[in-house]
Amino acid sequence: MGATITASNNAVGQELASVLPQDNKHWYQRAHLIKLSLIVLSLCQFSSTNGYDGSIMNGLQSLPSWQEFMKSPTGAWLGFINAIYWLGMMVCSPMASVISNKYGRKTNVWVGYLCLVIGVALQTAAPNDITFLLARLFLGACSAFFSNSVPLLINEIAYPTHRGIVSAVFNTGWYCGSIIAALVTFGTRNYSSSWGWRLPSLFQILLPIVALPGFILCPESPRWLVAQGRVEEARAIICAHHAGGDESAPLLNYEMLEIETAINAEKLAKHSSSYADMSKTKGNRWRLAISISLAIFSQWSGNGVVSYYLAIVLTTVGITGATDQLLINLGLQIWNLIFAVGAAFSVDKLGRRALFLASASTMLVSYIIVTGLSGSFAQTGHAATGVAVVPFLFVFFAGYDIALTPLLVSYTCEIWPYTLRTKGLTVTWVTAISAIFFNTFVNPIALEAIGWKYYFVFIIVLIAMGITTYFFYPETRGYSLEQMAFIFDGEDAAVMEPEKTKERAASVAHSVEVEGGAKTNTVTYEEKV
Repeated sequence: MGATITASNNAVGQELASVLPQDNKHWYQRAHLIKLSLIVLSLCQFSSTNGYDGSIMNGLQSLPSWQEFMKSPTGAWLGFINAIYWLGMMVCSPMASVISNKYGRKTNVWVGYLCLVIGVALQTAAPNDITFLLARLFLGACSAFFSNSVPLLINEIAYPTHRGIVSAVFNTGWYCGSIIAALVTFGTRNYSSSWGWRLPSLFQILLPIVALPGFILCPESPRWLVAQGRVEEARAIICAHHAGGDESAPLLNYEMLEIETAINAEKLAKHSSSYADMSKTKGNRWRLAISISLAIFSQWSGNGVVSYYLAIVLTTVGITGATDQLLINLGLQIWNLIFAVGAAFSVDKLGRRALFLASASTMLVSYIIVTGLSGSFAQTGHAATGVAVVPFLFVFFAGYDIALTPLLVSYTCEIWPYTLRTKGLTVTWVTAISAIFFNTFVNPIALEAIGWKYYFVFIIVLIAMGITTYFFYPETRGYSLEQMAFIFDGEDAAVMEPEKTKERAASVAHSVEVEGGAKTNTVTYEEKV
């Protein structure tokens, strides 16, 4: 029991942990938490969808049939073919934020499904390269709608002690999709017809179909419902999914009071949800700096070269066979998944800062070695030196996976208050996509022009990442979404202090009257807020 309490304190803090069920049952012994976990697992498949769509180009570039169809693109043209997916995501991300705030998180996902169907149909049946590009644009738009809403849904419906882990697990689903994409392209590598690349294009629809049943069962965000004045609907959702239907559960009263207090305080303080509001206070400027810098580090730490141009990188060190390149790509994706998931399950035990700092250090050391080996191979042409680059690419990605994969989305979601959460996530995505767009367009040109010397740019970025995370990224372990304001806003936090929230939740805990066999809630709005 003591270990369970300690784990809960690590995840949500002592006050919230004290109102959790004290019957010593594990989550998998509670039917409502099993159902909620399966729903969240389904939602993580949307990240797998993004991973498949976003990484399929790496495999297609190694397929002779695709190279023939696209007339063997190189340089700027190849960069544009890869970048147009991210252009679609960047253009549609602000629109996705508006829809998510106005019409709900789930509506946004349905729009994503529509874009997905159009994109998959166009890419699979593409008669020419222009249609292929248009398809990639729609698939990027699909990713924008999925990426803006699903992480918010996971954060806002997750059981309190699970939130840190499941929100971090979301982005690791990217590698599940990339593994499937690597397997499919490996399986079709010897197809002589255009189905060698059309079949992988068609399979982009499969993961969203797998996710659909869980998404249909998923409730709308209780926080969004409270913000719309639909408090009783929000209460019913938290009661069903967190309290197992127990209307008198201390956890239910605590969560509802905390959510309503925070959202109503933001409204009373006239906190708008405009982008301009993101820079009006010291706390918001701090959040904004983190959101932008984290997005830049996630794409300019050197991963962009390997993620989208692995075939070129391997060719520069003497590994030129399509089968060898595809097998290394597949192995790398499996490696990534293992480390990313392991890190996601460690966010509450080790903390966010420890993962960020370990990530920056590991990537920096390995990238210096990769740069040195690549330079040596360029000078000597020694095959063993070129092959030695491969294991250090794996070490580099282990470093990337322990922080920048699981925390890019989850850390951004948890540091922003409700009124700016979708905007904060949008800023992160647009910044990351801008960096990706630049990388995918510029990287092949730079690699073609100066080869391995281009790696020095990323060494400088990794040094900057280590310094920035050490001085400016706070630890968020042990805080609920509403309590994050104490870290960034201090005395100006528009939420009630945790201990006072606990006391007031207890003082207004539902007095339940039995009238004709039905339970009636007698707590008024004024008593709560």
